[in-house]
Amino acid sequence: MIFEEAPPTGLMEWAASAELDWDALYTDQLPRVLNYFRFRFGRHVDAEELTSRTFEKAWRARNRYREDLAGFSTWIFRIAHNVGMDYLRSQRNHLPIDAAMDNESGKTPQGDAEHDSNLARLTELAAHLPQRERELIALKYGAEMSHRDIARLTSLSESNVGVILHRTVQTLRERW
Repeated sequence: MIFEEAPPTGLMEWAASAELDWDALYTDQLPRVLNYFRFRFGRHVDAEELTSRTFEKAWRARNRYREDLAGFSTWIFRIAHNVGMDYLRSQRNHLPIDAAMDNESGKTPQGDAEHDSNLARLTELAAHLPQRERELIALKYGAEMSHRDIARLTSLSESNVGVILHRTVQTLRERW
């Protein structure tokens, strides 16, 4: 058997990676990962680059994926989270959610203007939230992850994730 990359360290790891339909997983998870980065960092160019890095790292680490430890979605978002943290560390200042996020829609110009205004207001309010709350909001509403998946990713309990998100949304509504 010839491997183009380093051979898997164990037969079980190779079997697990061979069973995954990477094309289907990529197609399924790409929009969620891209939306996560768009929501988290705002700038479309950065979101695309970070999404690309995430899937590249996942592909290179595919032999280490273990379905018995976590679902693919949880695994890919752990990688995305790490890529995002590396990106933040490489920047001098933390970037808030950008109000001018590219969002293709078939809405009217008035609807788009209202959406942009609301997004700008939300960005302003979210900028004053602690890092953890911004991250949880991005995972929940940007990546559309469940509380259970967020809990696995962040090492918080599922109920703690729910409470933090509820309080954060309440805070945002009060300040709106």
